[in-house]
Amino acid sequence: MILIEAYETKNYPMDRSAPHEILQHIMEASRTRQADLVGLIGSSGVGSEVVNGKRLISKAQDKALGDYFKVSPSLFI
Repeated sequence: MILIEAYETKNYPMDRSAPHEILQHIMEASRTRQADLVGLIGSSGVGSEVVNGKRLISKAQDKALGDYFKVSPSLFI
């Protein structure tokens, strides 16, 4: 397994995704709409800004998103 990881890291490097890109991916995979997140991250305006990367995800929001999607909140930092 270590050899495969080393090969992939060397030959197929991946940039770290931005938190809002990870959120967009998880939302798409789970068929979650922005409107579904309003109660978690604030108003629809704040939700739109967070999802589109115009506003950073706060610590409270990353915990709420992690709980909602059943993933580590560190994905959104």
